[in-house]
Amino acid sequence: MPVINRIAEFHADMTAWRHDIHAHPELAYEEHRTADLVAAKLEEFGIAVHRGLGGTGVVGTLKGRGEGDRAIGLRADMDALPMPEANGFAHASTTPGKMHACGHDGHTTMLLGAARYLAETRNFDGTVHFIFQPAEEGKAGARAMIEQGLFQTFPMERVFGMHNWPDLPPGTMAVHPGPVMAAADQFTITVEGRGSHAAMPHLGVDPVLVAAHIVTAAQSLVSRGTDPQDAAVVSVTWVQAGTTFNVIPNEALLHGTIRTFRPETRARIHEQFARLASSVAQGFGATARVEIRPGYPPTVNAEAEATIAAEVAARVVGAANVTWNPPPSMGAEDFGYMLHEKPGAYVWLGQGGSALGCTLHNPHYDFNDEMLPVGASYWATLVETVLPRS
Repeated sequence: MPVINRIAEFHADMTAWRHDIHAHPELAYEEHRTADLVAAKLEEFGIAVHRGLGGTGVVGTLKGRGEGDRAIGLRADMDALPMPEANGFAHASTTPGKMHACGHDGHTTMLLGAARYLAETRNFDGTVHFIFQPAEEGKAGARAMIEQGLFQTFPMERVFGMHNWPDLPPGTMAVHPGPVMAAADQFTITVEGRGSHAAMPHLGVDPVLVAAHIVTAAQSLVSRGTDPQDAAVVSVTWVQAGTTFNVIPNEALLHGTIRTFRPETRARIHEQFARLASSVAQGFGATARVEIRPGYPPTVNAEAEATIAAEVAARVVGAANVTWNPPPSMGAEDFGYMLHEKPGAYVWLGQGGSALGCTLHNPHYDFNDEMLPVGASYWATLVETVLPRS
């Protein structure tokens, strides 16, 4: 079963929706215009609309033609990124410093397209909840919706998500039977030494030197402390120290991220990182205080739901165009919160890079409009497969 004909018929409409959203990007928890657009479209399709979960979240609820109390959820994210757009096409961002550089405009549009088709046909039993989520980009909109009663207000047995993936060719899909994306935690290390004149370092304790040794030593947490078959990343991405060229400061700060898949690996690196930093600093006569802020959990598919997702993907794009169990990404995704609460699957939709070879979070990024009917057809077929007419 290729792209659904009816969905292909309103491809131009979806493209217009997507361009409108792309031209008016909104950051986390500020997606008021986008939420208005989504709610208006759902109501136009005859779908019941609930607003306000997670602040700007929108949930549309649609019942099929047949009897049945089963229900599933389909989720799309709506927020943009705080970065300038470098594109010059007509639908480029009209808001300086904000752009849809991760394809959430396409995600929202594909789910709207599926909602339109399913509202017209209702060729399923039970209920589907269309979840339009705010604040995926670092602000945990999924967690906010859950904490405000998403799964209590809209009971569902399974939940599914999808993300475009420029590294995959257009018209292909990838499905993981387990980990898809990593947990992402942030850390700050405060190294306290004793300031002195740069010409007289022996009179002080140089926190910059100590920090440099901590940066180097931290790599052993992965290279020597982690099973080579278990992926983990420790990255120091931001160093703050000093105010001028001839003063050794009292303090240096290190910031970065820890990314893991397995809970035990995550806990071990947290514990060992604090001990390592403190011990290295002590060896130089300094102190180090480590603060780790847990971020998104890993996104881990349930194998049964992943199998269903792969079967549906094969019906839409062809079995030869579905990759089963590719390497997971060390990127993070707050859909992991939903998969922690409900079984489900999160898939990747290939869309290829642009002529500039851009990837996600690149100022030249733009969603591939040719993939809109493909993603919408996947969603519609998934609903009709998981909630078949009896």
